[in-house]
Amino acid sequence: MSDPFPAVAEASATGETAALFADIRATVGVRVVNLVWRHLATIDGALPWAWGAVKPLYLQGMPDREAAEFRNEMTVLRLGSLKGPQPASVDDVLASYDHSNTINLFALGALVAWLRGETATTGVPQGGARLPAPDVILPKLALPEDVSPETWAMVERLNKFGDRPQPLILASMYRHLAHAPHFLEKVEAALRPVQADGSLERAIAGNRDRAAAKARVLARAISASRPTEAARIETGVAAFVEHAIGKMVTICRSIRAAR
Repeated sequence: MSDPFPAVAEASATGETAALFADIRATVGVRVVNLVWRHLATIDGALPWAWGAVKPLYLQGMPDREAAEFRNEMTVLRLGSLKGPQPASVDDVLASYDHSNTINLFALGALVAWLRGETATTGVPQGGARLPAPDVILPKLALPEDVSPETWAMVERLNKFGDRPQPLILASMYRHLAHAPHFLEKVEAALRPVQADGSLERAIAGNRDRAAAKARVLARAISASRPTEAARIETGVAAFVEHAIGKMVTICRSIRAAR
């Protein structure tokens, strides 16, 4: 499966793009730049505009504050136990994505709301303490040639859980976890029942709707001029917020709860 949105690889980024990637890593507190930012780097002027629009929200702790509250009220699925010995990288990957995806859900959700003209008419965006980012080093973002065909097929099956659009954005978390295939087998077994009975989709939809309502309030804090490529930026960012990031926030949190 190839990603439907082209992206600039971090290793090949140069000049302004490389500098912006470094700033995103430092500001969000991650070792890997989310695919949505790498996709925006392929659109003329989109990355500097989008990052400039939402960086102040990150610096003021607005997405962090919402993420902390959201975690207390979000639906977390009860999965079969995923306890047991696994490579240390498994918990590192889960911690990293649990942190970055949840915060990005609010910051990027606010950007989508602003671009769509759906900013809330009431409510005051509030800042807060920044959530500490996990100090971890992630394994390589796996490509099909890095793992067995069986493992890659499992990554693609898992990526369909909780999502419907075609083509799908391949969630990076599964690519990092592909280096621990036995753990992915347990994850697939744990998610299969909630995928089959519809509870996974319902949890994702409910959590995504809650986050979107809060993001519309955060959008009031965005101060920017409308970009030339507004439609392309909105299409790309919305796809990640409503699908790849939107589903993985619930899936990752539920997996961690089962650990």
